[in-house]
Amino acid sequence: MAIAIILILIVVASVLFHIFAPWHLTEPASNWGSIDTTLFITLVLSGIFFIAIVGFMAVALIRFRHRKGNRAIYQPESKKLEWWLIAITSVGIAGMLAPGLVVYNDFVQVPKTAYELEVVAQQWQWTFRFPGQDGKLGKSNIKLMDAVNVFGLDPKDLAGQDDVLIRSNEVRLPLDQPVKVLLRSKDVLHNFYIPQIRSKMDMVPGMVSHFWFTPTKTGKFEIMCAEFCGIGHYNMRGYMIVEEQRAFTQWLSSQPTFAQTLAIAAKPGRDAAVEKGRQLAETYGCRACHSQDGSTSLGPGWKGLYGRTEQLVDGSKVVVDEAYVKESILDPKAKMVQGYPPVMVPYTLSQDELDAFVALIKSLAPGQSGDQPPRGEGADLVAQGEQLAQSLGCLACHSVDGKQGIGPTWYGAYGKTEALVDGTEVKVDEAYIKDSVVNPNSVIVKGYSPVMPAFALSDNDLNALVAFIKSKANASNVDAKKE
Repeated sequence: MAIAIILILIVVASVLFHIFAPWHLTEPASNWGSIDTTLFITLVLSGIFFIAIVGFMAVALIRFRHRKGNRAIYQPESKKLEWWLIAITSVGIAGMLAPGLVVYNDFVQVPKTAYELEVVAQQWQWTFRFPGQDGKLGKSNIKLMDAVNVFGLDPKDLAGQDDVLIRSNEVRLPLDQPVKVLLRSKDVLHNFYIPQIRSKMDMVPGMVSHFWFTPTKTGKFEIMCAEFCGIGHYNMRGYMIVEEQRAFTQWLSSQPTFAQTLAIAAKPGRDAAVEKGRQLAETYGCRACHSQDGSTSLGPGWKGLYGRTEQLVDGSKVVVDEAYVKESILDPKAKMVQGYPPVMVPYTLSQDELDAFVALIKSLAPGQSGDQPPRGEGADLVAQGEQLAQSLGCLACHSVDGKQGIGPTWYGAYGKTEALVDGTEVKVDEAYIKDSVVNPNSVIVKGYSPVMPAFALSDNDLNALVAFIKSKANASNVDAKKE
């Protein structure tokens, strides 16, 4: 009897949850309604079967519970019951499949006024291609892909010369303009997924799949890979920014075309080497694990990396110079940087290709790409602390913008009073930070797990980390510290 009551309560709780759920559907794309309607129909049909089956179980438990003198009646088969089950389940399955087929047909029937966008997936990154002024995408072939021509465009096809190439994980689209999305994969099975616009389509190597939608709201929406594609799958993310037509046109005109890319690659000199290195990084998927903008990534970020001193897992240190970069590509496990997993595979590259990688990483060093290092002794210490935080992998757990992380955020932390798991409180000052780095399990902040490893750093490194964390303190905390 108790089990029957529990089953009935589960059914009631499930129905009430779906009726009073606090989440509301958004409407940022033209086809959101048809997909949500299909999902709702599927939910209703599944709910009916769920209620019927669980209800039958509850009734059976009550009606046929053990009672003295009652015996079960053996009935090996019932033709009537079997036909009823076949009919009901067939109707239910058809009811769930039919709306999906209707929606899929709508997804692939592209309006003639649609604007084309090609999405190319590769472990573990996204790249995009727009048609140029002629409004047509050039022909492409996988056999034409190389370090320069990463999209495999046909150089002889005039329609492809003005194609706009977006070699980053961020793409922009114009508001209220139908978009036909062409999907290709370079290596393994991927899935292009933007939850807010209800679009989700597999990307199969050797095939070109497509769907369409019309963005109806401006904003920034996350692009995800919804098909497991390897160890860096979780990090295969990007962004779609929907903006007004004028802003989109201005952004698109600032992006390089295929013809410009070929022209840069043909020029001798440093710029050509940097461009070749950038194209090689895209070809081999390096950008999926090594960021070029200073953001946290699976491997060490390349911005400001060249010339920096890195802490290795064996406790020694190494200066990131030309020899180290080349060795790390040919034999990545020879000198492992502390704080990063040993997941990189070795690559067999020519000397010219190695030189191109060095040129690219060197171009991202301070003073090389327009990023000037901070001035003054204090500022130098802050920059050193930031580089140290990146090389040790600290920013993977501690955010610097106030966002929730595995560990406490560093934004506004200095001078703040934190509650500890033992019920006491501590002020985040220089002594506390140093102690937390050297012996992180001595004082654990309430709400966080004791997962941080201990680091053996020099006094100079500790002072640099303190300076960096202090630079992220907000004004109120700084004033509190002064008091």
